[in-house]
Amino acid sequence: MSHNTISHELESEILQLSESEMEACTRFLHDLITVPSPSGGERLACELVMREMEKLGFDEIVLDDMGNVLGRIGSGPRVIAFDAHVDTVGISNPSRWKVDPFKGVIENGILYGRGASDQKGGLAAIVHGAALAARAGRLDDVTLWVTATVSEEDCVGLAWQYLVRERDLHPEVVVIAMPSGLEVCRGQRGRMEVRVETRGVSAHGSQPDRGDNAIYSMMPIVFAVSRLHGELDIEHPMLGRGSIAVTRIRSRSASLTAIPDACTIDIDRRITIGETRQAALEQLEQLPEVRAAVASVELKQYAEPSWRGVTYPTDKFFPAWETSQESLAVAAALDTARHVLGREPKMHHSNFSSNGCATAGMFHIPTVGFGPGNEMYSHSVNDQIELAQLAPAMAFYALFPGVYLTSQRRA
Repeated sequence: MSHNTISHELESEILQLSESEMEACTRFLHDLITVPSPSGGERLACELVMREMEKLGFDEIVLDDMGNVLGRIGSGPRVIAFDAHVDTVGISNPSRWKVDPFKGVIENGILYGRGASDQKGGLAAIVHGAALAARAGRLDDVTLWVTATVSEEDCVGLAWQYLVRERDLHPEVVVIAMPSGLEVCRGQRGRMEVRVETRGVSAHGSQPDRGDNAIYSMMPIVFAVSRLHGELDIEHPMLGRGSIAVTRIRSRSASLTAIPDACTIDIDRRITIGETRQAALEQLEQLPEVRAAVASVELKQYAEPSWRGVTYPTDKFFPAWETSQESLAVAAALDTARHVLGREPKMHHSNFSSNGCATAGMFHIPTVGFGPGNEMYSHSVNDQIELAQLAPAMAFYALFPGVYLTSQRRA
């Protein structure tokens, strides 16, 4: 693959444009941070995105029935999509933050706030980067869609299931603005959510021997799941092994003076390439502790309404994905990053999950991740982003469509 798909003049122009756009992009990101947008509560943030797209001259702005915002620039035959989710996780303990997580405080070039890294920083950059691509004349033959997707934190990939199946959006390549630290991501483990339940017999708490405590039946299973984590043996060269962890335990009883007659645990199961949904469920079902307790094992479903009231049920199974190192999508991303960063970019996989589980894992659309921010701050106290990363991120998004098409013509 040639490293000379961009002229020095164009590279300089794009870098200058992205630097000149820094103030506007930072202001937009700040405004996004000040609008809380948990899954199911993204309305105000989506309206903010639509106003910014209108201000920047997008050719078409669509708010679909689920609540996703789709901004289009260009009308060529080649369809490319940039994606970032607009929803964030919540705040469990505000007192642990050094600043108000919804004020968008900037200190020493770092913007703090919920969603700064995951993925509002990336969202601000793709909106402004796409507009820069149009200004620089980089969208000949291209229809570029910028998608601000919803419900990702509650059900990763759901928005893209909807976009592909219900809106018939089929880009030939997708760039996800994940917090990759301006490096190129080409794969992620998948995940599934599983519920295990034990049943017992209720009795008065003063006479526990007359009942069958469902919590006691669950205890060996919790330790068995911990043991199973160390026994997972399928390992992918890039993604490594899967993992499994108990993330929540609950019981049901008539009162705090009654023996529980049901106990459930929720399990986060990370899936590597080579593992299947059925095999992962059977691993749990065949645990001696599960069989001894006659416990039920079931894959969870998601059927919560979006902020616009649309319910789009799906199994909570999200496949692992990998885009080949030899693919045009990865080659173009690496080439674009070289021009933007002035160095050889790193290529890696992300530890987290993203909408790539749908675009690549379900629909086999070549997908790469590239964005500002560091994933170590995602979902964390004092979530943050280095503002200096916004300009190169915008430049990447402005240049990528042209590099991708040029690379394909030369392939």
